[in-house]
This record gives sequence, C-alpha cells and structure tokens, in this order.
Amino acid sequence: MGPEVEAFEDEFASYCEAKYCVGVGNGLEALHLILRAYGIGPGDEVIVPSNTFIATWLAVTECGATPVPVEPDVVTHNINPCLIESALTSRTCAIIPVHLYGQPAEMDPINALAAKHGLIVIEDAAQAQGARYNGRRTGSLGHAAATSFYPGKNLGALGDGGAVLTNDLAIAERVKQLRNYGSKVKYHHDLVGYNSRLDDIQAGFLRAKLTVLDQWNSRRKAVADRYTKLLTGAGLHLPFVPKYAEPVWHLYVIRSHQRDALKAHLEQLGVATVIHYPIPPHRQACYQDCKERFLPISEKLAREVLSLPMCPTLGPAEIDHVVHSVLSFQGSLSGD
Repeated sequence: MGPEVEAFEDEFASYCEAKYCVGVGNGLEALHLILRAYGIGPGDEVIVPSNTFIATWLAVTECGATPVPVEPDVVTHNINPCLIESALTSRTCAIIPVHLYGQPAEMDPINALAAKHGLIVIEDAAQAQGARYNGRRTGSLGHAAATSFYPGKNLGALGDGGAVLTNDLAIAERVKQLRNYGSKVKYHHDLVGYNSRLDDIQAGFLRAKLTVLDQWNSRRKAVADRYTKLLTGAGLHLPFVPKYAEPVWHLYVIRSHQRDALKAHLEQLGVATVIHYPIPPHRQACYQDCKERFLPISEKLAREVLSLPMCPTLGPAEIDHVVHSVLSFQGSLSGD
C-alpha cells in the first residue's frame, strides 16, 4: 500500500490499457473482490468455464454465488461462446471468461451476449499478461479483470500477488476498500472487508519486470513457434491460435491420446512436463454437489493435455531436445 504499489498500479493499468488498477493479495482474491464489489452473492449464478484452474470457481463460491460451468471449444480450450446462452437463467449475474494458457477467450460474442442480458463480464487474465484480442490488451476487454502475479506467471512477483483492472472508478474504489478491511479511513470499517494487500516490495519487483515483459513474451512466442514448426505432422493436437488472438504462451499445451505414456517417456529423457489440469473442477471433491456431473469436453481435455517446457530462457538446443524426445515416442507408436 506504499509508493511502489501506487506506482505499479498506474504503470500496469497503462500497460493493460485500463483506467484503474488495484493491487491485491493474489489472483483468487482479485476475482473474489470483483464479485463482491459488484454485489454478487447468495442466490446468484455466475457462468464459468468448465475447463479452468479451480480458482475461477472458488472465487464464485467464496462470495456465496453458484458457479455454472460451460464447456470449452475443443480446439482453443477456452469457453465456447456459442454454449453460454443456453446456460443462462434468471439468476445469472456475470460471466467469467478465462484467457487460458495465455490465449484470449473470444470476447466479442461474450460481451455482446452480456450486453443483451445485462450481465457483468469479468476477465480471468491470470495467465495472459500482455496478450491481445483484436489488438486490445487483455485486462481491458470486460467490465473488470483479475490477474495473478504468482511467481510462475508471465509477470510474476517473488511471492503471491494479484491485481484488479477496470475502467469503472466506483468499482476500483470499492475494491480498494474491500482489500483493506472494508476501510477508507483508518479504524473506520464501513464494509465487511479483507486483508488482501499487495506488498510494496513485490510491487517493486513487478515494476522492474514489467519493463521487460513484452520482450519475455516475444521470446515465449519464438519458443512456441519452434515447437509448432518441428512438431507439425507428428500426430499430436498442437495449440491453435485464432486470427483474433495474440497469445503470450504462458503454457504450450499439446494433446495426445497416449498422454500418460508420453509423459513418462519424456521424464525418462529428462524432460519435465505438467498436466494443466488433470481433474476438472466439477470432478473435484469440493464440488461433488455440482449439478453438472458430466462435461465430456473438459473431461476429454483432462485426459489428453500435456504442457511442454515453456519459459523465455529456453534455448534452441533445449527446445530441440524436447522435440526430439516427443518425436522418439511418436515414432515408437508408428513402428518407425
């Protein structure tokens, strides 16, 4: 809450092409505080992707509302706008599209649908700092946006951190109040608030990193381009980038029908991989009462996705080792 936080808030808002930025404790709290700021709570429903990290759902649950899952486009892995309207009810208040893996969701039809039904659009931009949709930065595409500065993110702090972005001054001011015990004036608490403040020292690190974020994202793109060039035709489902999207490649996610065997093969060759995400939120124990117990696209993705190594510092030799390791597995399947 000191001068480094204030400076970072101004700089990050400008970078994201938004009017206001409010630093908070982490990405989950950023989503939760936005929902609280809009007065969303018990009895309300919020549209969420069925294919996402569970934090998107937890933020809705934390404010007492009900997450209503919508399946993704199997090609982009992001929420399918064509499926949202059929999930709306009289209790729907908001839509949370997630820019998964660093690729923007298809925002124009989502915003058009929200305008038609009077809904709030809240971007979950935790994986997409710097990405663009039709030339516009993520974080400026809805009514408000939440992002995370977890150390592994494209723009990561050295500990937890997050931020809320919005063009609505009233929402920005309300989030500021909620993040600080519901207080505008010390020891005067007008709202039931939280302790969710971005540390000044983390903001200082973020300010330094922000100056090179575009450079790092460009390097991530070069890594992704090399993966795609060398793995095309190998019998895998590779990431698809729509014309509207300029992703920042937080993750490079492939799909394989033999995912688990491929993962084990790569580990034997010294290539670390991660599954984002092995269990969809609706199959987690904490959501055992979710009405939607069968979401086949999300479940298919959970069985097949595998994230290859991705970071700005990967060199050509390392990328080639990953590729050759993948191809050696694919070759063994075909008997080559």
